[in-house]
Amino acid sequence: MSSYPEIIILNGTLITFDDATPDDATALAMAEGVITAVGPNAAMRDLAGPDTHVIDAQGGTVMPGFIDSHVHLFGGSVELTCLDLFGIQGGDALKAAIAPFAAANPDDRIVFAVQADYAILHDLRTPTRQELDQACPDRPFAMFAPDHHTIWANTAALELAGLLHGGETDAGSQIVMGDDGRATGELREPGAYAAILKLTRHGGRDMAGLVTGADPVPAPTRAEREKDKAAIARGMKHCAAQGITGLHCMDGNRYQLELLSEMEAEGTLLCRTAVPFHLKSYDSLDRLEQADTMRRDFSGDMVWCNHVKMFIDGVVEGRTAHMLAPYPGTDDNYGDPVFEVDHFNEACRRIDAMGMQIAVHAIGDAGIRHTIDGYEAARKANGARDSRHRIEHLEVMHPDDIPRLAELDIVASIQPGHAPFGGIFPPGGVGKYLHDYQIEGAYPWHEIRDSGAKVVFSTDWPVIGVEVMTNVKAAIAPLDLGPQWHDQTQTLMETLSSYTRDNAWVEFNEDRKGKLAKGMMADVVIMSHDLATLPPARITDAFAKVTICGGRVTHEAG
Repeated sequence: MSSYPEIIILNGTLITFDDATPDDATALAMAEGVITAVGPNAAMRDLAGPDTHVIDAQGGTVMPGFIDSHVHLFGGSVELTCLDLFGIQGGDALKAAIAPFAAANPDDRIVFAVQADYAILHDLRTPTRQELDQACPDRPFAMFAPDHHTIWANTAALELAGLLHGGETDAGSQIVMGDDGRATGELREPGAYAAILKLTRHGGRDMAGLVTGADPVPAPTRAEREKDKAAIARGMKHCAAQGITGLHCMDGNRYQLELLSEMEAEGTLLCRTAVPFHLKSYDSLDRLEQADTMRRDFSGDMVWCNHVKMFIDGVVEGRTAHMLAPYPGTDDNYGDPVFEVDHFNEACRRIDAMGMQIAVHAIGDAGIRHTIDGYEAARKANGARDSRHRIEHLEVMHPDDIPRLAELDIVASIQPGHAPFGGIFPPGGVGKYLHDYQIEGAYPWHEIRDSGAKVVFSTDWPVIGVEVMTNVKAAIAPLDLGPQWHDQTQTLMETLSSYTRDNAWVEFNEDRKGKLAKGMMADVVIMSHDLATLPPARITDAFAKVTICGGRVTHEAG
């Protein structure tokens, strides 16, 4: 250990999540990647050596670095340079947004946009290829819905991708066909839109961990690998600028782990990153041998693999979330389950027996129930253990299933900004796809927390931005949508804990990170304000002034 701290932070308002913190603590010191002392200014100042970097927090909150426990790092990084349609409404506005971006990117095989609202052109129906032909008449064009479960494409893009006349898809995916026997332009779920992604700048490599869970084919060239790393590096800088020091990816393959490991060696990896093994519904369970290999091969402090990701359903707005009752206005559309029940349950049993963590995307009340059933089946087969299995999203729950989370030690992985009252998506977007009685169990943050289940928070970037304070505001200052929707307001400390200490816990690192205490990893953020003094509606006034990961300054606001 160095004789002097490398970094000392003074004049902070500390949130340490450590009960042993002295009452007069306003400062901390760190060296060789760990926190070496926490205490009052004078004591910490006395530790400084001639080369110690002393940072004045000026009264701002100093706390553990944020951990975003559900992101799609590669895709989010790439989408920073895509056409962003957030807030665009109407055909004229869409055409006006596309034209300059298309002109500025003449070499792109397809003009690709993100954050297109389901109601971008119409309140009650989604866009058609003919309407997108009008918006972009001269080139192939496609746009991602914010949730990344639907792509809409114009005729030229469908032709280029070989989808105009339909095609085979896997369970839970659909190429929507029109009365003329041709695709309407709506491609639901990855099994339907994968061919479109292959036309984008990175050839779909950024989404391969989501679409297939396998490595890109053909194997990327060295030039493509360097291009991909450069994109991820931009994304890492963006994350560090939010005060983020840790990320849990929810799509993955060996290729991403290799890229991140190369970046670590090159010094461009700014956030600790977990990458899963992604098991698809059509995979043989023998493929789980690859998960075990990935876990063994990648087990460092900066890059590691220890969880398996699966999808049980889709999303409410695309009517692909699996429901216990048909969607309003339909007689038989329950949303298709991605996995057959027996296959899913056996997958849970095998993964649990391997000692790996499971994370399952489940949004509809039937999808969530099936996921809980799968975890229960694993526990019955293998016995109870400290598994920390997770359910991602939990947007529409049957009230009877809420207590089962705590009973089975299931972690609720929630994204506050996804809720209609989160202030990011249109507040009326989800409700029109639900029966009135389902709203009682929709986005039940309070009920889940009160049940005793562990709650962790994240963004699902790029579904919404990775900006931490925007998501914190969604939790502590949600919109009032009327008495039909339960008030799910979270306290500031609940929210910050679910974004730091509890996210360290869910990755089995509670003894190493997520607190400011001697011996813990030096992952720290200094905020511009004392967060506790800001009114909830103004929490986004605060920003990360300095981010430190492993004792290294990864962001410093200018």
